[in-house]
Amino acid sequence: MKFHREEYLDLMTFHSTPPRQMFVELFGPLVGLEDEWRAQGAASEELELVAFDWDYVPVVDCGGKTGLFGGYPKRIIEDTSEFLIEKDELGRTIKLCKNVATIPLPLDFPVKDMDDWQKVKPFFTFNEKRIDWSAVEQAQKMQANGTLVVANIPGAFDMPRQLMGEENACLCYYLQPELMEDMLQTFSDTAFEVLQRISEKLVIDQLSVHEDLAGKSGSLVGPPQIETFIKPYFRRIWERLSVCGTKIFDMDTDGNVNSVLDAFLDCGLNSMHPMEPAAGMDSVAVRKKYGTRLAIRGGIDKHVLRQDKAAIRKELEYKMQPLMQQGGIAFGLDHRIPNGTPIENYRYYVNVGRELLGLPPLNSGSKGWQRMAF
Repeated sequence: MKFHREEYLDLMTFHSTPPRQMFVELFGPLVGLEDEWRAQGAASEELELVAFDWDYVPVVDCGGKTGLFGGYPKRIIEDTSEFLIEKDELGRTIKLCKNVATIPLPLDFPVKDMDDWQKVKPFFTFNEKRIDWSAVEQAQKMQANGTLVVANIPGAFDMPRQLMGEENACLCYYLQPELMEDMLQTFSDTAFEVLQRISEKLVIDQLSVHEDLAGKSGSLVGPPQIETFIKPYFRRIWERLSVCGTKIFDMDTDGNVNSVLDAFLDCGLNSMHPMEPAAGMDSVAVRKKYGTRLAIRGGIDKHVLRQDKAAIRKELEYKMQPLMQQGGIAFGLDHRIPNGTPIENYRYYVNVGRELLGLPPLNSGSKGWQRMAF
C-alpha cells in the first residue's frame, strides 16, 4: 500500500494511534538470492518483490546536494567477470566484487592530514550550483500529491571514514582534532547554506544522515566525541530545518549503538534504522526505554528467515507485540534479505506479519514495493 506523506509523518511522529500499521522491506535481497529463489520456483513478481505488496511512501530528493560535489574524474583500472577496480570521485582506488557485493571497498584513502584535506575540501564547500531549482520545483509539486521530501547530509563519522578510513578517522579525534573540526565545519556550513535556501521555498519532511558507525562490539565513537564534534553540526542543521516544518531526523546505521543513543537523541535525532538484532539491538527494549522520543524502521531479525517457521513466528510475535503497534515504527527486516532464505519462508514471514498487524491478506491485484531506506 502506498502511504500519503501526511499518513507517514503522522505514523512516524506518534501523532496519533495509527489506524493502520506499516510493514515494509527496507533494502531488498542480497546479491545471489534472486537466483536461489528462481531455482525454487518463485514467480517473476516475487523476484521483483511487488507480489508481497509492501507498504511504502513515495520519496523525492529536495533538490540540493550537501555532500561531495564534483570530484575527480572516475576511471576504470580493471574490469573482469569477478571484480571491478576503479578510481572514484574522491581519488580512492575501490574494488567491487561483482558476485557477492553491491558496494565497493576502498583500497586506499585520500586524506591523512590537513594538507591532504585541503586538496579535496573544494569538493565539499558551498556553491550555488549545488541547488537544482527545477528539482526543488518538481519536489514541491510531488509533495502536494503526497510524496515525502527528503534532504541528506554527509555523515559526521561516515564521511571522514570515507576520506580517511575507519582507523585514521577514529585516531583523528585525538591526534588531529583540528582536522576533524575543519571537516565537520565544512560539511555543516555547506549543508546549512544549501538547506536554508531550499527551506525558504519548500518544506523538507525528513532530514537523513548515513553513518554506519558501529559493529557488534559497539560504536566507533563515544558520547564525548559526539558531544564535542558531532552535536554542533547536527544540531545546527536540525534546528534550522525543524523551525521550517521538518518533522523527522533519521539516522541509518548498522551495529550496536545502545551506548550512544542518548547522545544522538541529544543531537536532535528522532528516528533510526535498521536496528540489527545480530549486533545486539532490540527494538522492543529501545521502545520501552525511549518511548515516543525515537521512531524505528526495521528491527526484525533477518537471519531468522533461514530458520524454521516456528522461529519466524516467535520473532514476529515479539517484535509486533501490542506495545510496538502504537505508532512510530515501520516494521521490517533489519537489513537485506540474506542468501539462504527459502522463498517459502519469506512468503510465510510476509503472511504472518500481516496477520499479526491486522493487515488484509495479500491480494494478487494489489502490487507494490519501494526501497524504504532513505
